[in-house]
Amino acid sequence: MAWQLHYTSARSGPTGRGGFQFVAGSADLPPGLQAAVAPYMVYRPPPAAPLSPTTDELAGFPVALAYDRVDGHPLLVRCRYLGRDYSGRYGNFFAHAVIAEPEELEGLRPIELWQAPLWDDAPGELTVLDDLAPGEAVDPETIGRWLAGTGSYELLARLLDHVTTILGRGHGRLVLVADDADLIARWIAVIAYSLPVAAAARLSFITYSADPGNAPQRLVGTTPDVAATLTGDDPVLRLDRPAPSGRPGPGRFARTAAACWRTLDLDGLDAIGDLAGPGTGPLHRLLDEAAALLSLCRGDPSVGAAEQRSAAALLARHGHELPRWAWDELAAALPRAGFELAAAYADAARAAGLPAASERGAARCLVLALADPGLADRRPAGELTAGTREALVPEFVTALAGAAGLGAVAHIMGLARRAGVVVPQAEVAAAAAGRAAARREPPTVEVCAALLDHCGAELIRHPVLCELLSRAFTALAADGEEELTSARTVRLAERVRDLPPGPGPAARTRADASAVLAHADAVRARDPVRAARYVTELGALSARASDPLIDQIFTAGARRLAAREPAFRARLLAAAGPVRDRLAAGWLDGRLDRQARGELVSVALRVRRLGVAVPALDAWAREQAGRRLGYLQLDSFLRDDPELRAELRELRSGDPGPEG
Repeated sequence: MAWQLHYTSARSGPTGRGGFQFVAGSADLPPGLQAAVAPYMVYRPPPAAPLSPTTDELAGFPVALAYDRVDGHPLLVRCRYLGRDYSGRYGNFFAHAVIAEPEELEGLRPIELWQAPLWDDAPGELTVLDDLAPGEAVDPETIGRWLAGTGSYELLARLLDHVTTILGRGHGRLVLVADDADLIARWIAVIAYSLPVAAAARLSFITYSADPGNAPQRLVGTTPDVAATLTGDDPVLRLDRPAPSGRPGPGRFARTAAACWRTLDLDGLDAIGDLAGPGTGPLHRLLDEAAALLSLCRGDPSVGAAEQRSAAALLARHGHELPRWAWDELAAALPRAGFELAAAYADAARAAGLPAASERGAARCLVLALADPGLADRRPAGELTAGTREALVPEFVTALAGAAGLGAVAHIMGLARRAGVVVPQAEVAAAAAGRAAARREPPTVEVCAALLDHCGAELIRHPVLCELLSRAFTALAADGEEELTSARTVRLAERVRDLPPGPGPAARTRADASAVLAHADAVRARDPVRAARYVTELGALSARASDPLIDQIFTAGARRLAAREPAFRARLLAAAGPVRDRLAAGWLDGRLDRQARGELVSVALRVRRLGVAVPALDAWAREQAGRRLGYLQLDSFLRDDPELRAELRELRSGDPGPEG
C-alpha cells in the first residue's frame, strides 16, 4: 500500500503555522521520507502565464508530474497551480506525492500514472491506495495512434538516442519543450514504452519545470518561454517542430524502436528488452546490440559487420538466456552471419542446451573459415553430426575449385580433416594439381602434410599428388641444409616413406622420402661407419629416386660432412664403398682455403694409410704436395703428426699408394 502526502500553502497546518507545508500524510509513513520528498514539492508558473489568472486560465497552466526515486522508493509527485493562497496572494500550488514500494510499480512505466484517477486536485482527506491503477490517456495503443498522426518518427529516434546516452552515463538531462504539458507527457510515454521496463524505471522525469537547468530529473519538460532563457549544455528539443537536420543519424536501437512504433509493433519493442537482458554496461550500447540482434532475426539486410560483432558480444554475455523464439529466428539469419556472430550463436546455444542450434552455428563458422585461414583455429567447440558433415561436402568442393593456390588447398583440406568432412579424393587431387600447374609453385611441407592427412594411404592412387610430394622434397633440398634436415621435413619424409608400395610415381616418391631420411641420418651420425651406411643407402636410391633430388642431396651432404674432423671423414670414405668417389668429388668441388686444403690432404693421407684407394682424392693430394710451397705449408700443417708427415713425403716422392 503506497504512502501519500499533500503539500500546499495553508493558514494553519499540522504545525499550527501558516505558509507552504505538508498538510496531510499517511499515518504509517516511514521516518525520514517526508524530508526526502520535500525538495520535489515545488512549482513556479511559466513566465508568460497570466499573473492574475481566472479560473478558466488556471486550467491552462501546465501540470507537473514528476517521477524519481528517494531512499530506494519510487516517488511520484503531481503539482497543480492554484493561484491565490489563503491570504489572497498568487503563487499557491498543490502537490500530491505518492511514495510506493518497488513491487507496486512492477510492470508499469511511471508515466502511465499521468491523469490516473488516484490524483487529488486539492488538499483534503487521504484515501487508501491499495492499487496504483494507470490512467487511459497514455496507454501504448493510444500513444501509438497519436504518434502515427504526427508522423514524428525521426524526432522519436533522436529523443531515444539522447535518453539512452544520458541513462548510460548516469548524469545529465534532456529538456523537452512544448506549450502543452500533455504533449510532453505523451512523448515521455513514447520514450518509456520504447525502453525495457528496468530502464524505464531508471528514467526520472518531470512534465513541467520552471527551472529545468537545475532539475534533478533526466527528462525535464518546460515551456518555450522558459527554454529561451536556458544557457547550459543540456540538449533541448522542441516537440512541436520537426527534428533538426544536419546532425549525426540515430543509432540502431533508436532507428529500430522508431520503426516498431511506425507499424505499432509493441512486441518488437518488448523483444528488444528481452534480448538486452540484464546486461551491464552503457545502456545505449546494450540496446544497440539488442536492436541489431532483433534486426538480424527479422532479416534486415542493413545490419553490417560492426553491428554483427556487437550482437555477437551480447550473445557471448548472456545468449544462453535468450527467449526460445530468438533461436529459431536467428537460425534463419545464420546464412548472412559473420564469423563472430555465428561463433557466439554456437557457443550460446550449446550453453542453453540446444545442440542442434549450436551445430548450425558451428557449420556456418566452418563455411566462413574455408575462405579465411585466420579463422581455422577459432571454430566453436563440439563435434558435427554425420548429416551435417555430409551436407558440408559441397561447400568444401566449391572452395577447392576456387582455391587461389596450394596453400589454400592445404588450408581447406586441414579444415576438412579437423571437422571430419570427407571430401572426394578426386576433387582434392584435381584442385592440388590444378593449382600447382597453374602457378608452377612447389608445395610446402604444410601442403604435403595436409595431402597426407586427407588422403592417407590412398594418396598413392593419384600420380599427380605423388609428383607434388617429390617436387616438395626437391624444393626443400634446394632451399638448403637447414630446411632439408628440419624436424618437420623429416617427419614428412617418414610419413611418405611409410606409405604402402605403389608403382611408377608412387615408388619414386617413396624413394625420394627415403633419400631425405638417409641424408638426415648421415649428417647427424656420430659414428663414421653408420654415416657411411646411410650415404651408401643414398647411393643405392639413386636409381629409383628423382635425379635432381639425389644430386642436391649429395651436394648438401658432402658440404655438411666436410665440416667433420679428418679422422672421421677418412673412416667414412673407407666404409663408403661404391659412393666414396662421389662423396670425395663433392669435397673437391669448389675453391678451398688453406685450412680446408690442409684438412682434405690429411683425409687423403689417412685413407692411404687405411689401404683404401680414392683415385681422384689421391691425385689431388699428390698435386698439392708436388708444389714446393704447397708441400712446405702441408708439412707445417701436419707438424704434430709424424706418421702423416711421413705419408706426405711418400706421396710427394711418387709412391702410388693403394690400388683401387
